[in-house]
Amino acid sequence: MMEEVAASLPSVRLVVASPDRMRDLGRALAKLLRAGDLVMLTGELGAGKTTLTRGLGEGLGVRGAVTSPTFVIARVHPSLGDGPPLVHVDAYRLSGGLDEMEDLDLDVSLPESVIVVEWGEGRLEELTDDRLQIVIHRAVGDTTDEVRHVTLTGLGDRWAGTDLSALSA
Repeated sequence: MMEEVAASLPSVRLVVASPDRMRDLGRALAKLLRAGDLVMLTGELGAGKTTLTRGLGEGLGVRGAVTSPTFVIARVHPSLGDGPPLVHVDAYRLSGGLDEMEDLDLDVSLPESVIVVEWGEGRLEELTDDRLQIVIHRAVGDTTDEVRHVTLTGLGDRWAGTDLSALSA
């Protein structure tokens, strides 16, 4: 039964050849996002999570340079237009899950923002059943390979009717 459910989730797998293409993917993905969306990013150090988020910020038209929020935990980038703000969270140094992140008020920010969480897997799933999970794989070890394999999977009612394959165009 679990395999049937997993197979029915909207999902797409992409090959991204460079950091510039990762930003392009972020800009394209921004067109699908709206206030209330949670995007969970998973990938090794240097996989391209922040680069993808930088593209999301450009596509959403938000203020400020999108950089890794590792040391500040979260950054809010207000919209320069009428779109939602981008809340960029790095949960890498957090170990207590949603309880530890209560001070960030993500549950309060979610309805009016797009929240992107790096390293959130196993920590923030309780925030909402509706989320877009993005897993970025890269070659590890002594390599200069910039190719990334990206899997996007929509979870919950919000993503049930969304055609993620449009991102591969």
